[in-house]
Amino acid sequence: MKEVVALIRLSKSVLGEREQAAVSAILQKGYLGMGEETRRFEEDLAAYLGDDRLVACVSTGTAALHLALQACGIGQGDEVLVPSLTYLASFQAISATGAIPVACEVNESTCILDPSDLELRITPRTRAIMPVHYASSMADLARIYEIATQNRLRVIEDAAHAFGCTYQGQRVGSTGDVVCFSFDGIKNITSGEGGAVVTADGAVHAFVQDSRLLGVRKDSQQRYKGERSWEFEVFHQGYRYHMSDLMAAIGRVQLSRLEKEFKPRRVELAMRYSEAFRDAEGIRFLEYNVTEVIPHIFPIRVLNGLRNRVRQHLLDNEVQVGIHYMPNHLHAFYGNKRGALPVTERIYGELLSLPLHPDLSNDEQDRVIEIVYEALC
Repeated sequence: MKEVVALIRLSKSVLGEREQAAVSAILQKGYLGMGEETRRFEEDLAAYLGDDRLVACVSTGTAALHLALQACGIGQGDEVLVPSLTYLASFQAISATGAIPVACEVNESTCILDPSDLELRITPRTRAIMPVHYASSMADLARIYEIATQNRLRVIEDAAHAFGCTYQGQRVGSTGDVVCFSFDGIKNITSGEGGAVVTADGAVHAFVQDSRLLGVRKDSQQRYKGERSWEFEVFHQGYRYHMSDLMAAIGRVQLSRLEKEFKPRRVELAMRYSEAFRDAEGIRFLEYNVTEVIPHIFPIRVLNGLRNRVRQHLLDNEVQVGIHYMPNHLHAFYGNKRGALPVTERIYGELLSLPLHPDLSNDEQDRVIEIVYEALC
């Protein structure tokens, strides 16, 4: 009889009694929509990132990107420079505004937007750059901001992987033009679903606040009090993108757990992988500053055409793995421009993400490492 082996998850939500109690408290209040708890979560986030930062919580990280782009005036026919190696959400948020996502190469050693390639793709129609903090790393972000300043472009950071990380000694989101976070179920902190737009630009913040509530001007202030606007005028397109108090209640607890629980465990797991595979032939790691990153995912590059063999061997042994991500320029909707970005396409054929989440045990991780080595032999 074949031994039943428990599935090792690639990623998962890590919730406990405190989150359950917080949700229960909101349920008992009987007000489940956007209200006081959302305002408190936004205040908690601002305190964590810096009190000069303006925070607007929304329903998803994709909604955050969409509203941030529109708040920066990005629209029909404009071009936004973005790495092709990112989740589909980055491209979809851009095209949802009517703008054109311009796929860019990534740096081979970091998988982050390559500034030298970026500069070559700037045209008179370019309005913004969307750097993506792939695998929680920022790499050449300072150079990207220099390019943006020189060309008078907005920067909308897709920081879905990077909540809690630092860059040049400062927390991601504590500086920068517009920074968008995701709080979905598997991120560094979760609110079940959810996201946030963070900026110091008051006009961007006000636009996002209104737009998340169907464009109703200053309706956020009413919702925070458990009320709503009944007589109003709308001046631009809006959406049902607001966060609920149920989501915010989970997020507030998760934020309080990040520094002492989630961060050290994620870092520890990443360091254990790095040590285990340090001398492994055929495996390459992404380059990043380990003191600045809280790893959301742990992608490796499996060389010599062995990626699919390693992937299948892990799956056959009840280990979930991921591929982050299929380059967006290869999607039919974005032109299926195969051959356009050779570095990105080569990396895509090598990428494999290994299990990483705070509930992953050392024994489970050791099992993953063992299976990878088996596949490489």
